[in-house]
Amino acid sequence: MRRKSAESDTHVEIEGVRLKLASPHLDAGEWIGQQEILHQFLACWLVVDEKDLPLTPRSVGAPGIGKTALGMAGSRRREQELYIYQCTADTRPEDLLVTPVLAESGKIAYHASPLVTAMLRGGVCLLDEGNRMNEKSWASLAPLLDHRRCVESIVAGITIPAQSDFRCAVTMNHDDSTYEIPDYILSRLQPTLQLGFPSKQDELAILQYHLPFVEAEMLALTVEFLQSSHELKLDFSPRDGINLLRYAMKRLAQTRDHPLSKDAAWREALMSCLGEDALDLEALSQRSRTLGGDAVPLGLGDFFFDPDDPLHPDRDEEEEEDGLS
Repeated sequence: MRRKSAESDTHVEIEGVRLKLASPHLDAGEWIGQQEILHQFLACWLVVDEKDLPLTPRSVGAPGIGKTALGMAGSRRREQELYIYQCTADTRPEDLLVTPVLAESGKIAYHASPLVTAMLRGGVCLLDEGNRMNEKSWASLAPLLDHRRCVESIVAGITIPAQSDFRCAVTMNHDDSTYEIPDYILSRLQPTLQLGFPSKQDELAILQYHLPFVEAEMLALTVEFLQSSHELKLDFSPRDGINLLRYAMKRLAQTRDHPLSKDAAWREALMSCLGEDALDLEALSQRSRTLGGDAVPLGLGDFFFDPDDPLHPDRDEEEEEDGLS
């Protein structure tokens, strides 16, 4: 096999246009638990016949539960380079494909995005938080996500085909989208893989993997909190648990100057990272359900007076209605 030069690893020429390639994402993480969702994810990228094509799945779930880690695990299992593109509300088609840059020579240089680099190198591209991106940017990817498997760069004036080994996936959060993704794009992003919260055993293993320096007592306390929040349909995630524990351990490290018990450090970290409401999950869950539409809409007076307060402005209307009846 002929060795590639350093130049060929960083640049490629297409239709006379020289592109500078992006660098792959270097990840050393592990996928813990939920093996079935990983098998489903990998199945999307299989090709079972010469006329078959890989699918572009979208992983959907609450923030912080491992959707990005799932894509990383998929690329690692397939032993392919991984490229991650973080989608945002102001992502433009040229950001997704080829960006013109003014070089030191004063000439225009063309930089391939992580997505285009993955296409050219036969790698994996993960479009992270895809429901943040506008329709114009999604439209530029339509030919890539169907049988054509290519993109057209208006900026560089070239058509870029994807290598046969190229694979793609999209992550989307359950929270409100910045833009609604059009149906013609959603029909290309199939299947939808719903990623749920981990079991108690898996959640403990995740925290232990990321935080091997944390004592078992504090790990157990955090797992119990997270599992309780999952049961109450609250979106506190393993990521929240990791951040909470990191901060608690940093506060304990200040013990010499600011003595603090483990319980006090954990409680302070909980309030600082997740808010004071997280101290009472039952009340937070009830409030979330109420705001979700099960209650009568609140008026301005409800923010200042209790419902039974004689000074509540709505009571005058109620008394008038009672008098009429």
